[in-house]
Amino acid sequence: MLFNDLRKGLSVTLKYLFTHAVTCQYPTQRLNVPERGRWLHSLNLSEDSQKIKCIDCGLCEEVCPSKCIEIIPTENKDHTKSPEIYNIDLGRCCFCGFCVEVCPELAISMSDKYELSGYDREKFIFTKEDLIKVGLEYSNKLQKKEGEL
Repeated sequence: MLFNDLRKGLSVTLKYLFTHAVTCQYPTQRLNVPERGRWLHSLNLSEDSQKIKCIDCGLCEEVCPSKCIEIIPTENKDHTKSPEIYNIDLGRCCFCGFCVEVCPELAISMSDKYELSGYDREKFIFTKEDLIKVGLEYSNKLQKKEGEL
């Protein structure tokens, strides 16, 4: 009885000993992330005027379940509203994507940047400038991908 169980366990071990490994060797080899994955947020710019698309409606701030989005509005010279301060605290964010779904102007989106580790909590607070830079990098990647197709 004991030897049958031992023989079954060792047979499974020997079977997998001679197969190829399925482990990804992380720094040199990267996994393909899903196209609609929810990773780092990005702010989008309008194509014609290169201004931020956000009209400061505050819906993303209201719908956020973890209350990690902070928006302070300002009025421009042409009487349009835009955010003076747009901060996202990724240390509190649960990456639910509600802010992306509720945005009427498609000003905020989720990028493909998923490496978000760090030791300081201050590094997880992304300002408007940081989010715009991520958005520009992500849109450049998407344009290159569309060009390859």
